[in-house]
Amino acid sequence: MELRGFAKYDDYVLLKTTKGRLKLEPFGDSVVRIVYTQEESFSDKKSLIVLPEAKSTANWRIDEYSDYLELATDRLKIRISKKSCAFSYYDSDGRLLVKEPESGGKYLSEIDVYKYVYDKEHEITSFQSVDGLRTDVTGAERIKDRTAYHTKLMFEWSEGEALYGLGSHEEGIMNLRGSHQYLYQQNMKAVVPMLLSTRGYGILLDTYSLAIFRDDIYGSYLWTDTDDEMDYYFIYGPGFDDIIGSYRKLTGKAPMFPKWAYGYIQSKERYTSQEELISTVREFRNRRIPMDLIVLDWKSWPENLWGQKSFDPERFPDPERMMEQIHQLNARLMISIWPNMAEGGANHKEMLDKGFLLGNKSTYDAFNEKARELYWKQAYEGLFSKGIDAWWCDCTEPFEADWKGENKPEPEERLLINTEEAKKYLDPEYINAYSLLHSKGIYEGQRKSGTEKRVVNLTRSSYAGQHRYATITWSGDIAAGWDTLKKQIPAGLNFTVTGEPYWTLDIGAFFVAKKDFAWFWNGNYNDGCNDLGYRELFVRWFQYGAFLPIFRAHGTDTPREPWRFGEEGTPFYDTLIKFINLRYRLLPYIYSLAGMVTHENYTMLRALAFDFIQDEKTYDIKDQYMFGPAFLVNPVTEPMYYECNSKELSGIKKSRMVYLPAGCSWHDFWTNEVYEGGKIIEADAPIDIMPLFVKSGSILPMGPFVQHSGEKKDAPIELRIYRGACGSFVLYEDEGDNYNYETGAYTKIKIEWDDANGILTIHEREGSYPGILQKRMFNLVLVSPNKGKGLECEENPDAVVEYNGERVEISFNQ
Repeated sequence: MELRGFAKYDDYVLLKTTKGRLKLEPFGDSVVRIVYTQEESFSDKKSLIVLPEAKSTANWRIDEYSDYLELATDRLKIRISKKSCAFSYYDSDGRLLVKEPESGGKYLSEIDVYKYVYDKEHEITSFQSVDGLRTDVTGAERIKDRTAYHTKLMFEWSEGEALYGLGSHEEGIMNLRGSHQYLYQQNMKAVVPMLLSTRGYGILLDTYSLAIFRDDIYGSYLWTDTDDEMDYYFIYGPGFDDIIGSYRKLTGKAPMFPKWAYGYIQSKERYTSQEELISTVREFRNRRIPMDLIVLDWKSWPENLWGQKSFDPERFPDPERMMEQIHQLNARLMISIWPNMAEGGANHKEMLDKGFLLGNKSTYDAFNEKARELYWKQAYEGLFSKGIDAWWCDCTEPFEADWKGENKPEPEERLLINTEEAKKYLDPEYINAYSLLHSKGIYEGQRKSGTEKRVVNLTRSSYAGQHRYATITWSGDIAAGWDTLKKQIPAGLNFTVTGEPYWTLDIGAFFVAKKDFAWFWNGNYNDGCNDLGYRELFVRWFQYGAFLPIFRAHGTDTPREPWRFGEEGTPFYDTLIKFINLRYRLLPYIYSLAGMVTHENYTMLRALAFDFIQDEKTYDIKDQYMFGPAFLVNPVTEPMYYECNSKELSGIKKSRMVYLPAGCSWHDFWTNEVYEGGKIIEADAPIDIMPLFVKSGSILPMGPFVQHSGEKKDAPIELRIYRGACGSFVLYEDEGDNYNYETGAYTKIKIEWDDANGILTIHEREGSYPGILQKRMFNLVLVSPNKGKGLECEENPDAVVEYNGERVEISFNQ
């Protein structure tokens, strides 16, 4: 298409072309929204992703040259070819970031959009699948609803450029170059249409449709199935944290979770009664194993009333007393709730009577505000009012249809099976947004309920902007095997790099055994936790899980409590307890990272390109990552001791290769040995060790040994100082629950290390909150070969500081 003219308005530029109109709208110095339509006017639909208040003022201008136009902000330039309207994107210094093909990069193809009409009596069949209640409707009429467009946005990516993002997917791809990805919601897909580049930019598609990313033999582009127009945001960084900061400005802040959410979460499929829940929590306390949250999976409802948001009175006879006992044990309860409901329950009848169910007469319409309000009302009356602490919104891709059969369908077949099923009940333009709206209803309902509890919502699907509704996304019902563990690491990293900060998984995998009738029930361990091979896999998965934003074991086929894997004095059990204790010792560090996520748009689960973008060797590393600014985490993803069926292995090295990124030195967390960056080393990895390295200049706050996150709040904090570079850390604290932090009820203590002069400065405390600890002891440890190693508290700190909120400077003789 050729440029025919342009016009500058107060806050955007309008381009008139031979094939429609383009609008370039600066949303700030680093963000430009670009919209392309072939209609007479641009759509006025409200975005579900980008907030109305996201736009900020920017200095910008439009200049005309002989061959192109150039829109320039203070940080970004976009050149538009007059001949083809191809866009080229530059930073303010004129460095090319990315460009579209010279022939042009934007295409709209008109399509017919169909819908199904459910205004008659249709045959409705309900059945129990492995993944819960399913309801199918036959005989609905399919009619044309309107016209819309396929959109296609093409790029010429650079040699050596790495791309990340698009959400959590099962294939185990890290750098997306040379690959493709299908973006639709499915049990093991959590979609976020956000792409980041190591050349310093991001692309956010404002679409809710099926989408496809390609960088393969078919081309390099982003394609969407059903949209009124092409609508995307080009975001300049150059750092990944900068890009995500702009993404969160567009889509909203990530709220704080309660402090207990960062402790250990015990779950399985499933605890069947009030008595079993309480006895399990008591067993943790009796064994002195730290734990904060226990999870009640599906079927808490009365028999045969799938999705009813109330307790079965036979198995849970006194919910209020149950919650009182759990809370007295200093634990909390998360409960599974579903968007679909079986006929015969009070919740279903109320939804049906008000016309709030979709065409299958089972799933509530999360796109309807009144339906969301009713869903919350039911959840509040039946569950939250009894004392429930957290939600598990399962099956938030409610029309998944490929979770059946002996043989796994081909990828393209799965795409069609699932998206066509979703289109039977949802507008094709919105099939990826159900989880976003469902999460919105839970968050807004709880916030309006008057409770001081922070919202916690574990959900299987995600979408751009969903983080603002206090969600944690997990990777779905994966199967137990070493290859799966290996693939989960890049799945999580590509999720959090999109700007959605909280991701987790089923430690040990959901399916452990293998059952021939279902392609997905494909674990390798029919004997479950009695198989020494599975015990080894579980322990390695557990070590990895301890260094995720949310630390949670869950699954079917076999129990998941630590004592199912041995007893005290046996290696598997002892290692599980060791890493739970390490998680709790690191809570001051982790909760401070959570404060950074909320207040500074930080990301705690970090692909190496976040911090080492200048080191191209990191771009394709898929089994290492940073956990906050200090830890380089290196999960073990190969068996060393046992195969499945408890078959003992021999001759296997108890180590793994680790690349230490260039630009700093690294301290082995377990031995304190120091290595220079920019090289590969062989790191010891016996069963009780996952290789961990701490970046030089790190200041690591560690708490005491505790049984839960609320214990020993006044205990000293051990500050480990990893010398070799200057560094700083900000210790964040608040009340641990409620939303007072939104009005400033929190503190920050900046701690700085001057490596050249050996001086540690603890700056004046900023802020306050009710119940603040006015005086705190800091045990300062200069990490050395024999001091500040691994898990244990250092008994002989180099200095002890009684801190009362005023600036303190400590000089060490080195």
